Amino acid sequence: MDSRITVTQVRVRGFHLDGYGHVNHARYLEFLEEGRWAFVDNHPDFAASLAAGVALVAVNLNIDYRRAAVMSDDLQVETWLSHLGGRSGRVGHRIVHGATGEVVVAATLTFVLLDQANGRPIPMEGLWHERLSPLLVTPPPSA
Repeated sequence: MDSRITVTQVRVRGFHLDGYGHVNHARYLEFLEEGRWAFVDNHPDFAASLAAGVALVAVNLNIDYRRAAVMSDDLQVETWLSHLGGRSGRVGHRIVHGATGEVVVAATLTFVLLDQANGRPIPMEGLWHERLSPLLVTPPPSA
């Protein structure tokens, strides 16, 4: 797999389930967030910038639920940077069933970088473009 794609393992536990016995849709948001934080951890320059007063703020999230996950399923959350624009970027996600390889969820999150000192968005140019563009994965993994 492409080294720019971060893979995070998640085991489905009882508290992830809804009354129908499969992962509650809201829990997938937590799985995706875990994948984004693992992505940040895997890229120390990005992590250092976030620690120095820059926030990655979600502004839009689109999720396609493709297959139910149930108790004790092992899932792989794949996370990658899929687009950089002038003022925002996009993160791609797939949650893949470990045993079957089937895509459980495909998602795209649009984000902005926010200067925590003044509350204003940071343009994706100059240093930020230099820092993030090597992390872009295009085309994204097939879903």
